[in-house]
Amino acid sequence: MSAIIKHFVMHQLSINAQQRLELTPKNACFEVTQSTETLAHEINQAFNSKPGKGVGGFSMSHPQETDFAFEQDASADTESAAQETTGPTFKELLGNAITDAEHFIDLSKGASQLLIKALVEDGLVETGYIVFVHYEFLATEYLLIALLNTKQHVEVTDELELSYSDHLDVPKMQLAVRLDLTQYATQPELYRYISFIKGRMGRKVSDFFMRFVGCEEKVDIKAQNKQLIAQVDDYLATEHLSTEEKQLTRGVVADYYKQKIASGEDINVAELSAKLPKNEEQQSDFSVFNAHLEQPLEPIFQPDRAALKPLAKFSGQGGGVTVSFDRNLLGDKVHYDPISDTLVIKGIPPNLKDQLSKADND
Repeated sequence: MSAIIKHFVMHQLSINAQQRLELTPKNACFEVTQSTETLAHEINQAFNSKPGKGVGGFSMSHPQETDFAFEQDASADTESAAQETTGPTFKELLGNAITDAEHFIDLSKGASQLLIKALVEDGLVETGYIVFVHYEFLATEYLLIALLNTKQHVEVTDELELSYSDHLDVPKMQLAVRLDLTQYATQPELYRYISFIKGRMGRKVSDFFMRFVGCEEKVDIKAQNKQLIAQVDDYLATEHLSTEEKQLTRGVVADYYKQKIASGEDINVAELSAKLPKNEEQQSDFSVFNAHLEQPLEPIFQPDRAALKPLAKFSGQGGGVTVSFDRNLLGDKVHYDPISDTLVIKGIPPNLKDQLSKADND
């Protein structure tokens, strides 16, 4: 299902001759065409597929003053400078809703300046294109803000000449935040209406992206997904199911995850519970099991693609040993003895067997 684009604009963030971050704004929204819709859909899909997102809402702490005059000339009039040292926060720029195209453009320009300020404060240099998309997807209104870089493509012309062009590198998007405007308007007290891509390469570079929006993290999506998979295993253990039944149930959970990831929808614990085996005698199900835990899952949260792996495989590493095998092989080709702490594998993979044979003959 494609998104319905309401407003779409893009500004360029670059380094000027004075080696300072500079914004080149676009003063009007793009016309909504097939190309615009395709790009917006790609950005939305890329955001949905990113693992390890965080969720929260606007910070409850007292809003800090926002300084737009960090590039102002020192010789400027003091009184004028004082008048320009404060500005609206992102929340104030947004207001209660996006009203029209003019409001959207003002919001995008003001937010871009807040982003630059956050970068300067952290001593970071990020360039590219700041994209603002206001769209409706599955009956929910969203505002997605992303910083996209470009990559160079080489094409061969009809004259067999090489032609170089820059393309937006949407799949490599690492800095993005999405506001669920519908939930913000109807259930702001839940503080679950902002989601964002978390750090990359071990650095929490997403911190400045959260700060420019004024977002406070409330839910760790990666932790919620990891907890769900662990709790499904615990629940299946209490139901005294056979190994085959447990594996079939994990397949049901995996299919549910894939469906939610593909559609861009959230994991719903109650909905998933209806797909899992029930304890008819005790009139209990996974929802009841979850509710009685010391730390129950959030009722609704975004799916993380990384959660699919433990549903299908056992894997681990340590002490120079790395082991990974399909879950359905346990008890068949793979046997674990907890007393001796040994793993017996029948039917060694041919390439590994060949290496072991050669090593044995050395």
